Amino acid sequence: HVQLVESGGGSVAAGGSLRLSCAVSGDADRRACMGWFREAPGEERGEVAIVYVSTGETVYVDSVKGRFIISLATSKTALYLQMNNLRLDDTATYYCALATRCGGPYQYWGQGTQVTVS
Repeated sequence: HVQLVESGGGSVAAGGSLRLSCAVSGDADRRACMGWFREAPGEERGEVAIVYVSTGETVYVDSVKGRFIISLATSKTALYLQMNNLRLDDTATYYCALATRCGGPYQYWGQGTQVTVS
């Protein structure tokens, strides 16, 4: 069983920065890909950034490239999202997720943390 708990959300002025954290516990062998997703009001949840656990390769959605950085603790017990130069359209609930197979569905999700940019 895997548990994900996000923290670090909040309100920030446009141009500011926030760092989201996701505490990961449970079966370490099941961690193939981990990522951050976000859902804005009236929109579908979408991928923001993912990391391939075995290689460290990262992938970003175009809208956050150059502004956001996803990273995984060496212990693989924490996932981070450093968000810089935040824009109004980054406002959303951010979710941490884990997939047991990269390219497959994300089976485990955190409860979400709200990010509001004004």
